[in-house]
Amino acid sequence: MTPAEDYLNGCRAIIETVAAQRGEIELAADWFATSILAGRVVHLFGAGHSRIVVEEIWPRYGSFPGFNPIVELSMTFHNLVVGANGQRQAMFLENTPGLAARILRNFGLSSEDCALVVSSSGCNVVPIEMARLFQRQGIKVVAILSRQHSEASTTNHAEGLKLSDCADLVLDTGAPVGDAMVKIPGLDTPVAPGSTIGGCVLANAIKAEVAKRLTDAGQAPKVLTAGAVVGRERAAALFEAAYDEHAKRLAKLFASAGNDYA
Repeated sequence: MTPAEDYLNGCRAIIETVAAQRGEIELAADWFATSILAGRVVHLFGAGHSRIVVEEIWPRYGSFPGFNPIVELSMTFHNLVVGANGQRQAMFLENTPGLAARILRNFGLSSEDCALVVSSSGCNVVPIEMARLFQRQGIKVVAILSRQHSEASTTNHAEGLKLSDCADLVLDTGAPVGDAMVKIPGLDTPVAPGSTIGGCVLANAIKAEVAKRLTDAGQAPKVLTAGAVVGRERAAALFEAAYDEHAKRLAKLFASAGNDYA
């Protein structure tokens, strides 16, 4: 078996793991749709490469307003790798106590909101504190993590908490311990991670279920759609309408910002 075949087989196993969580996916969609139908939002948070899952949900083609993506560049801007704004600093900041509360001070939270927090290990401080603070405001929290990786890892949280301890619902990406899925003969460490595959499949499965619930409730979402599908004029109209709705939803959050959630 070639390394590529090995990786593709790993991805198939991940999809099977996601498919086995259909009930959990539908429950998350129920919660998210309820928040969106109430005129509120689903807060999305991911640090490090977990930001990819956040961006997969909104905004991109095939997505719609109702979500508040919280992505801090200080913890997710990996392009420079070293030097100013490098990876060392980002990884350090992801384990800084109190940072989650400073981020959330920018928003007025409501118990009508929901939240999705993504962290492959579920062991870094900021995602854990973020989930915990959401819960303290009466917000239902869905976590996306790798169960195998999280269970094999040591948390960095001072109280010994992991993300799974601060979530109302846990979804498993199916990624293995360490994330990387392919072993190369002569190389003592595996390559090619899988958590992003599982995370994005989970995210889009939930998104599709939410779209159905909104449509069934008579509030069909304004979906960002390519001109090749609906024509340039219709696509442009959908983009403007979706962004306008997003701005109006976030305006509610900013209007009541400044609360100390620590």
